[in-house]
Order: sequence, then C-alpha cells, then structure tokens
Amino acid sequence: MPNDTLSITDNRTGKTYEIPVVDDTIRAMDLRQIKVNAGDFGLMPYDPGYTNTAACKSRITFIDGDKGILEYRGYPIDQLAEKSTFLEVAYLLYYGELPTKEQLQTWTNAITTHTLLHENTKGFMGGFHHDAHPMGMFISTIAALSTFYPEAKDIFNPETRLRQINRLMAKVPTVAAFAFRHQLGMPYAYPDNDLSYSGNFLNMLFKKTEVKFQPNPVLERALDVLFILHADHEQSCSTSSMRLVGSAQTDPYSCLAAAAAALYGPLHGGANEAVLLMLQEIGSKDRIPEFIQKIKNGQGRLMGFGHRVYKNYDPRAKIIKETADQVFEVTGRNPLLDIAIELERIALQDEYFVKRRLYPNVDFYSGIIYQAMGFPTEMFPVLFAIPRTIGWLTQWEEMLLDEEQKIGRPRQVYLGPTQRDYVAMHLRSQ
Repeated sequence: MPNDTLSITDNRTGKTYEIPVVDDTIRAMDLRQIKVNAGDFGLMPYDPGYTNTAACKSRITFIDGDKGILEYRGYPIDQLAEKSTFLEVAYLLYYGELPTKEQLQTWTNAITTHTLLHENTKGFMGGFHHDAHPMGMFISTIAALSTFYPEAKDIFNPETRLRQINRLMAKVPTVAAFAFRHQLGMPYAYPDNDLSYSGNFLNMLFKKTEVKFQPNPVLERALDVLFILHADHEQSCSTSSMRLVGSAQTDPYSCLAAAAAALYGPLHGGANEAVLLMLQEIGSKDRIPEFIQKIKNGQGRLMGFGHRVYKNYDPRAKIIKETADQVFEVTGRNPLLDIAIELERIALQDEYFVKRRLYPNVDFYSGIIYQAMGFPTEMFPVLFAIPRTIGWLTQWEEMLLDEEQKIGRPRQVYLGPTQRDYVAMHLRSQ
C-alpha cells in the first residue's frame, strides 16, 4: 500500500477507498466516489468559513500561525520591514524576486506615470455627500475606474494586464487621499511624483497652501513600514473575494472593488478601530484589571488579541510596536499607548489568555499610530486597502494563470423542504 495515500472506510457500506495525498492535502473531488449507491451525489466536505479548505496553490505568502512566521516569497517580514521600501516589497510580491536598482526604478516610474486621476473621476467623487464614509467612496470609485479603462477586460494580454496593475497601484493612494479630503471639505491635492510612494500619499492628504509639501521623514518611513506589513496575508477574506470574483474573468478594477468591500467589514479591515474603542472604554491603566475580569466572565472580547491564523505572537505586531515609539517622538505620545502597553503586559502574564494562546495581533497598535498621525477611524480600512492592493493583484494574476483554476462555485448542504406541489392562493391556510 502506498504511503502517500489516505485509506477511508465507509462504515455505511464497508467499502474502503484509497485517496492520494499530495502536499498534505486530498482533493475534495476524490471524495465524490464515496457513495452508498450509484445514484448518490457522493461525499462532500462541509467547511463553513473555509477553516480547513485549501482553495488554491500559491507561491506568494507563507504563514505558520503556530510559530508566528510570516514570509513574502520566502523573505521574513521583519527583514523586509527593516530594510526595504514598500515599492520594493511590492515588486517582490508581484515578480517573485527582489529588484535590482534598475528594475526598481523602472517599476517605480511605471507606477508614478499613472498617479493622476481622470478629471471626470473628481466629478464622480464630488457627487458624494459631504459626510460619506471614505471606504464607501473608495470602493465605488475603484469600481467606476473600470469604465474609464475598458481595455482592462483583456485580462489574458500580459502587457494590458500589467498596465492595469501599474494604474491601480498608482491611483489607489490618489483615490484614498481624495476621499479623505472630501470628508474634510478640503480641495483635492494632486500627486507629486518627486516624492516617494508614502511621501506622495502624505502630500495628497495633508498639503495646504505650501508650494512644495515636505513629508516628515519619520512619518513617511512609518507609513512605508505599515504598508509593508499589510501588503499581503495569504488567503484572507478580501483576498479570497478577489480570487473568487476574478475566477469569473472579471476585470481587475471590479475585482479589487469586491476585495475592498470585503475588507470594509468590521471583522476584517475594521478591527483596529475596535481596538481604539476598547482602549477608550478602559480609559486608564488602573481600570485594566476590572476590564480583564469582565472578559473572563464572558462580558465582551479582548480586541486586538488572537487571530484566525496566528496562535502565537503576530510577527507584525512586534514591528508595529517599535514603529509606534518612533511616531510618537514626532506626534507626541498618544495617551492610549500607555493603556495598550499595560493591557498587553497583564494579558500576556494571565493564564486565562496564555492558555487560549491569545497574543496581540497587527491591529492592536496600528490604530493608535494612525490616530496619532491624524487619521480619523473611518480612514483605517482605506489605509489597509492601499498596501493590500498589490497583494490582491498578485493573487488575482496567480489565480488567472493557474491552469487548474475554474470559476468559483462552492457546494451547499441543502436542508430545505423536498419537492412539493404548488398550492393555489384560495387553498392556502392562513
């Protein structure tokens, strides 16, 4: 009997099946042969939330949640955050290798060429109410861009596809910044391609009447690090949405809007806002023990702790904590930081949380940093979407070029009524 198989005995029939095991997986379709009789549909795996279902094979991001490991194309996230720029990491994610100096310059130029938005896009965004949520504006505008670039539907043309990727990488910060200023009632600030990717974004956000905006280098670097940490995270809800919509061979703008819509949800891109609300609710360090006891009693959740994937300390959280110290030297110390640090210290020593392997995740400190930099909580998911754009696009193209991929179409377990005859209106009981 081969070692790389799984033997399954169906106790309903007594039959035994040999299922091939490849890369520690079995194919769900191999289970279909397991039937009580020939007319059966066959066995299906039932997995709400896809907690243990591999929907694709990928070479982009590796996560070992038990060991707290996150790698882009094999490179540890801490090394990239320390030594790279965001556009360099974006190149790595898309092309699979770190760029040479010339390759990075070509990549950067290809993106900065497209930072401006069509003037009609400004009119479209101007039609939103003054207090429209920035993420709602972002999702709608990205989707609308597909109408400006109908060539994007030619998704199997490599040159056309790369041009749309460059466009989206360039225009996403511009759309985000315009949404930010729209909410404030400020005129839109145009891109400055002399600045870095993060520096230009800060320019479009905060430029006032000065001729040339000069971003603070500490904040510029901090934003770059945050962008690196959020660039990709394997098959998250939003990435899976990008792949699922893309499996219908939809254009990348519409796919990205769908991914951003998934990110909009409070269980995904809004988690760091929930952390801020929790810290504000606690109010002071001396109230932390009382708050933790409430959590133990089942009254609420410890936001920013624990993760669907990580059962160890989220490696991104360690980096963000260091970045926070640098940011606060410029902006002044956010009073919520002291509460966060003390809360983390107590929770990591408490058997209740240690036993449940609840460690700080990336959201625990990121919201505090964004708030210190002058962002309202409504902007948090938008700030998440900017760097995740390259991850979404890379995953989308990988899916597109995968010969095994088909249009996404999950099965269901039907539990409704069996076939019945139509009842005329006058015969129906009240």
